[in-house]
Amino acid sequence: MSSNKSSTNNKTEKIVYVADKYKVDESALSKAKRVIVRIGIVLITFLISVVITLLISLKMICSNNFPSAQQMFVTTILETGQLKFLASWFLSPEEIQKIVDFNSMRELEANVDTDLIQIGNDTSTETQEDIEIVEVAGSTYTGTMMIVKDPSRISLATIYPWKEKGVTLDKLVKDNGAIAGVNGGLYDSTNNSGGKPYGVIVSNGEIQMNKPFEFTGLVLIGFTENDILQIIDISGMSAKDVEELIKDKKIRDAVTFQEESSDVNNHFVQLIINNEAREMNGKGSGLNPRTAIGQRADGSVLLFVTDGRGKNGHLGASSGDLISVMQEFGAVNAANLDGGSSSCMYYKDKYLMTSVTFYYSNSSWYLPAGFIVK
Repeated sequence: MSSNKSSTNNKTEKIVYVADKYKVDESALSKAKRVIVRIGIVLITFLISVVITLLISLKMICSNNFPSAQQMFVTTILETGQLKFLASWFLSPEEIQKIVDFNSMRELEANVDTDLIQIGNDTSTETQEDIEIVEVAGSTYTGTMMIVKDPSRISLATIYPWKEKGVTLDKLVKDNGAIAGVNGGLYDSTNNSGGKPYGVIVSNGEIQMNKPFEFTGLVLIGFTENDILQIIDISGMSAKDVEELIKDKKIRDAVTFQEESSDVNNHFVQLIINNEAREMNGKGSGLNPRTAIGQRADGSVLLFVTDGRGKNGHLGASSGDLISVMQEFGAVNAANLDGGSSSCMYYKDKYLMTSVTFYYSNSSWYLPAGFIVK
């Protein structure tokens, strides 16, 4: 009897022990849940505070009390792909347009004079590399200039036929047996899809996209069969007009970018035509990452990419910055190719300039096309 009683007591003790242990575990779990809830509340409160502070700051910037900051914010934000709406949160269309007009650029109506470019006519006695890389530093940006002595090495690589998803610049370069490349041209960047260009695309003499009516103010930027950089306003042209233009000018590789100064967009293309720099009203443009292209009198091609939007602590480059740099490097003709998160440069198996987006800091956004160097 005593043995059975002892056994029963042991079982009871074990049951009580398990129950107590369960209560302890349940208590610990309850405490953990409370801690998680408190942390969540703190994080949500912090995020709400940040958003409120940001909105108040933007409202102050957009007020008439800070005209310089207001102009810089509006001209910069209208160049972005996804954040244009922020300007309309604080300003009317009329107010936005007034700011854009005050910071505009005078049009350059002249066509590229091909006689000003004499390919291979380099009178310099210094030995230069076929490809030269130069670091450029400005007050609001840092950039990389790639000088390609032989313009025939430049071509446009694409993913044609077009897909929903594009490819990164390094893949575009490697898949085409090239050594370097930069982004360029207007394209669908929604959700970083990058599979479809806009406007006109010409690659190795083949017209792969011909929709000049898709956007207002399109400008064709590319090279002829004789390796001369052309910058041609095709706004108002039909697809047939563009086809005849490409045939007449013997365009072998080209993209389009947009020239528009409105309360919807603030884009620019022309920088220098026939040694004439574009004149600006006010600041001309906002500050953003940039990708630009130019050509010197000896035919050398200038590919220039800058950072911005907070990367490396920089806001970016303005249209005036691009013009100054292109003049410094001897450009006879130059144009803005693109900007923002798309801006990137790849050379010898590494990115010299990359996207401002955190997830693509060691890569690029997805692209449908890009100028490459064979």
